[in-house]
Amino acid sequence: MHTSRPTLARSVATPRLLRLLRWLPGLALSAAIALAAIRLGELPWLQTHGLSPLIVAILFGIVLGNTIYPYIGTQCGPGIAVAKQTLLRAGIVVYGFRLTFHDVGHVGTAGIVIDALVLTSTFALSLFVGRRMLGLDRDTSTLIGAGSAICGAAAVMATEPIVKARAEKVTVAVSTVVVFGTLAIALYPLLYQWNLAWHLLPVDASGFGIYIGSTVHEVAQVLAAARTISPQAADSAVIAKLVRVMMLAPFLLALSLWMRRDSSGAQQSNAHHPSHRDGKAARVTIPWFAFAFLAVVGLNTAAPLSPALRADAIDIDTWLLTMSMAALGLTTHLSAIRRAGIKPLILAALLFGWLIAGGALINRLVTAVAG
Repeated sequence: MHTSRPTLARSVATPRLLRLLRWLPGLALSAAIALAAIRLGELPWLQTHGLSPLIVAILFGIVLGNTIYPYIGTQCGPGIAVAKQTLLRAGIVVYGFRLTFHDVGHVGTAGIVIDALVLTSTFALSLFVGRRMLGLDRDTSTLIGAGSAICGAAAVMATEPIVKARAEKVTVAVSTVVVFGTLAIALYPLLYQWNLAWHLLPVDASGFGIYIGSTVHEVAQVLAAARTISPQAADSAVIAKLVRVMMLAPFLLALSLWMRRDSSGAQQSNAHHPSHRDGKAARVTIPWFAFAFLAVVGLNTAAPLSPALRADAIDIDTWLLTMSMAALGLTTHLSAIRRAGIKPLILAALLFGWLIAGGALINRLVTAVAG
C-alpha cells in the first residue's frame, strides 16, 4: 500500500507547525518588548544620551525576566531561544545594509590603520588584564573586550555564539557598554575643547571625529558625542565607526580560530585528567553569519538599495536585534550579575581609559606618520 503525497506532506508539515506554535509565545513576548523599546528609543532625551532601542530592550527584559517571566518561562522558553540565537544572527547579517565598502575610502588608509590598532590593542588588553590580573574567566574578558573594541552591544551579542557564554555574562558585558558609552557622550565634547588648547590631536573637527569613531563604543553613542561638536565631526566619526564595525567579521573568524587553539592547549595540558582522555580536538566554530554579513555589505556596495528600501532594511535590522536583546534580558538573573562582582566593571573602566588615552596616542602617531 502506497502512502499518498498529501498524507506525506501533512506528516512533514505537522512537526514544523507544532514547532512554530511552540515558538509563538516567546517570539510574541520579545516582539512586544521590542516594540516598546523602539517607541521609547524615539524620545529625544534617550537619543541625546545615546540609549538605543537595544539598550532599552535589555533593560525591559531584565525587569520582566526577574518578575513575571519565571511564571511563563516554560511556555515562552522555545521562542525566546530562537530570538536569542536565530534572530540575532539574522540581525547581524541585515546590519550589512547600513554599510558599503566605499565607507573605507572616506577615512583613508590612516583611518583604517587607526581602527585596526584600536581594536586589536583594546581586545588584547582585555584578555591580559581580565584573565591575568583580575582573574576573570575567558568568556567575560572576551565579551567585554569585544564590546569595548568594536561596536558595543552588537559586538557582544555577535561574539556570544563563538564563546557560548551564559546569559548573565553577556548582560554584564552589555551593561559596561551602557555605563562607559554614556560617560563618553558627555566626556568627548569636553576633550575636544581641551584639545583646542593643548593640540594633542588634529585640531579640526573632522580629525577629532575620527578619534571619536575609533574609540567610542556604540554607533548611537558616537553620533550623540560627535553631534555636540559639529556636523563635520559627526560625519567623520560615523564613517570611522562604520569601518570599525566592518572589522567585526574578520574579528569573529580570528576569535573562533584562537578559541580552538586555546581549547586544544587546555586539553593537552590536562590530558592526564580523566575528563580529557577522549582525545577529541576542539572544533572550530565557523561564524557563517559573519561571512553573510560581509556578503551583504558587498551586495550593498555593488547594487545599493534605494533610500526607501534601505530604510526598510534598517528598520527590520533594528527589530531583529532589539528582539534578541529583549530575549537576552528575559533570561538574565540579577543574582548572577551580583555574583559577577566589581571586577568586570573594573576591567571595562580600564579599557575605557585605554580607549581615551591609548586611542588618542594611536590617532596622533598614525596621523603623524601618514602626514
